[in-house]
Amino acid sequence: MRSFDPQLILREELGELKQYSPSPGTYEVRLDANEAPDILSPELKKRLGEVAAKTAWVAYPDAGQKKLRKAIAKHLDVSPSQVIAGVGSDELVTLLLTAATRLKTKAPAPTLVTTTPTFVMYRLSARVRGQRVMEVPLDEQWQANHEDILRAIEMAAPNIVFLASPNNPTGTMIEEAKLEKIIQGAPETLIVIDEAYIDYANRHQMGLLHKYANVAVLRTLSKIGFASLRVGWLVGSPELVAELDKVRLPYNLPTVCQSLGALVLDEFSDEIKRLTQVVKDERTRVATALQKMSGVQVVPSEANFLWLELEQSASDVFKALGNNGVLVRSFHGRGGRLEKCIRVTIGTAAQNDRFLAAMSASL
Repeated sequence: MRSFDPQLILREELGELKQYSPSPGTYEVRLDANEAPDILSPELKKRLGEVAAKTAWVAYPDAGQKKLRKAIAKHLDVSPSQVIAGVGSDELVTLLLTAATRLKTKAPAPTLVTTTPTFVMYRLSARVRGQRVMEVPLDEQWQANHEDILRAIEMAAPNIVFLASPNNPTGTMIEEAKLEKIIQGAPETLIVIDEAYIDYANRHQMGLLHKYANVAVLRTLSKIGFASLRVGWLVGSPELVAELDKVRLPYNLPTVCQSLGALVLDEFSDEIKRLTQVVKDERTRVATALQKMSGVQVVPSEANFLWLELEQSASDVFKALGNNGVLVRSFHGRGGRLEKCIRVTIGTAAQNDRFLAAMSASL
C-alpha cells in the first residue's frame, strides 16, 4: 500500500495545537474539572430516569430543538427565536467562529479578540479554523481592562469578542459599566458574554442582551450538576440565531439530552438554586481556610472554583496534592505568572476537607 502523509492536506495551524485532554490517572478526589458536587436529590434523579426511559430510541432527535428551546426561553424570559442549543457551550463557540468569518480589513484571516488567561476553547477553536487570536492580558488583580480590550478591537477589527464573566480560570467578573463601554465602543462587533458559571455569581449580565443588539450570551447546564447531558445554549438576536442555525449540524443534540435538559429547567429550578447555594457556602468556607495558610493568596471568586496564587511552584504543590489523592488544575505549564497558580473546584464538604488537609501538608 502506498503511504499517505495527512500533513499534505491538514492546516498548518494544527501543528501548534494540542488536543484538549483531561488529566489521566485515578484520584480519590477530583477537583480539576469544575463539575458540580454530586448532591442532586433522589427525587430529581428518579424523575430523570423516568423521562429517559420514555426515549424513542429508534427515532432521530428533534432537529428544531423545540421543547428544549422553549424551556430555555421560559427560564430566561426571552423568545424561543432568540435561543439555539448545542453540545455544551463549546459547540456554540465553534458555530460562531465558523459562521462569522467575513474579513473587515486586508488581514489574511479573521481575528478573534479575548482575554488571557481564559477559557482555552476560544483560542483552540479559532486556530483550528485558521483564524488569528489577539489575547488581552488580565491585570494584576486578574481583572479585564476595558481600555486595553477596546484598543485591541480597534487594531484587529474582530468579528467576535469572547468575554467570560465569571472568567475561567480566575473566577473574576467584569464590571458591568466596563462591559457596557466595550459594547458601546464596538458597534460592528459581536460581544459574546460567556456566563457558564453565572449561577454561582451575585449578578448576571442578561440585561445587556436586551439593551444592545451586538450582544450574545452563552450558558450551560454543565456547571450546575448536569455535565453528562452536554447541553449549552446561546441567546442572541433572532436574526443571529437564524443564521447560526444554518451552520448547526442536524440532530446535534441527542433526544435524551434535549428531554432531560428541558425537564431540569421546567421542573427543578429550585433544586439548582439549592445546589448552587451549597457550593457558594462551601466556597466561602474553603476560601477562609486557605487564607489562613501561609504562602497562599485566594482571588475572590464568583464561580464554583477558586483561583490560588502560591509563593512556591504550582508544579510542586500539584504533585504533592496528587500524591495525597487529590487532583486540581495547575497552570504551571503555561509559564509566566501562571507558574505559581492552581485552580480548585469546590466539591462536597468531605472532598473539600480532604483537599484542605492535603493542601496544608503540601505547603
